[in-house]
Amino acid sequence: MLLRNLAHRSLARSPAVLSSPVRTFHGAAFPKLRLTGSTSTRSKSLALRPYQLTRLSLQRYATTPTSPVDHVDAKRESRIAEKELSADPELVSTDSSVRHVFREEGVEQPERDIDMLAGIKSDLNTIKETFALREVPREAFNIGMAGVLPYLVTSMSTVYLAWDINYAHANGVGFLVSGQTAEALLHILEPLQIGYGAVIISFLGAIHWGLEFAKYGGSYHGYRRYAIGVVAPAVAWPTMLLPVEYALITQFLAFVFLYFADARATVRGWAPAWYSTYRFVLTFVVGVSIVLSLIGRGEIADKIGKLPGPADRVKALRDSQWENLEREERERQAAAAAVEEAQDDEDEEEDDEGKEEGGDDE
Repeated sequence: MLLRNLAHRSLARSPAVLSSPVRTFHGAAFPKLRLTGSTSTRSKSLALRPYQLTRLSLQRYATTPTSPVDHVDAKRESRIAEKELSADPELVSTDSSVRHVFREEGVEQPERDIDMLAGIKSDLNTIKETFALREVPREAFNIGMAGVLPYLVTSMSTVYLAWDINYAHANGVGFLVSGQTAEALLHILEPLQIGYGAVIISFLGAIHWGLEFAKYGGSYHGYRRYAIGVVAPAVAWPTMLLPVEYALITQFLAFVFLYFADARATVRGWAPAWYSTYRFVLTFVVGVSIVLSLIGRGEIADKIGKLPGPADRVKALRDSQWENLEREERERQAAAAAVEEAQDDEDEEEDDEGKEEGGDDE
């Protein structure tokens, strides 16, 4: 390292370094350097002298007046100046004055075939990778998919029964079953789907209690995590008292809310990394099932009777209690009136008997 630095400094201090140009490179003349002095001579001073890079570079790349690079052909320039510019608007485009970087100028590039379905194929691959759920444990995957089957079956059955009811109203007879039978089956499916949805929502909330007990994601997180398991059943079970349409819409919103809560828990590290994708697929299936049920019921809303729900039964019970109280009150009043009438009759009979005894005495 020291010898190399000394060689550079001796080169910079050499008195005669420039000779006549003897080499050209692409028409440009460059000077030929001639080294003088000894590179083994040690400097008399230990201080570092600045390296004269600028002076050496000027000497190295200096050109002579006769260099072809600096030569200007005056006659050619004058002939070009005398020419008139012609207007060619058909040659002007948005990229006619743009210098391309990734291809050569003046060379036509072959047109590449554009796959018009590339975007759709990319979306299909994304959906395929999402629903593959390769990172999900097989046990959780199988049980989860089996858990959404009842929801999907009840929804498909609702759609079919709605179609059969419309078929019976249009043709006078059902396709497989009669209109009355289809309506009765539909009323059986309604509480089953709503009750099963309430159970699933409660289960999804309870998962966070289990993760909290296991200290998944670090130390205990307290009420923030327990609240998810409390809110879920508090929202799910009151839907049993609502009409069918309102109950399904409420449960749909509850499933979506729990999905976002689970996705956020996954981001925070409160749940496994695969849990948010797993929950997305299950929520997608359940959401589609609820939408199908709502569509099927909307097609026959004016063709079937409304099955009394729990709220209707409570109202009917309350009305029957009022009717019983009114009937008992009427019976009590009638009994009291009968007693009073009997008492009046007895008083009249005693008065008549008293008058008869007084007449006999006279």
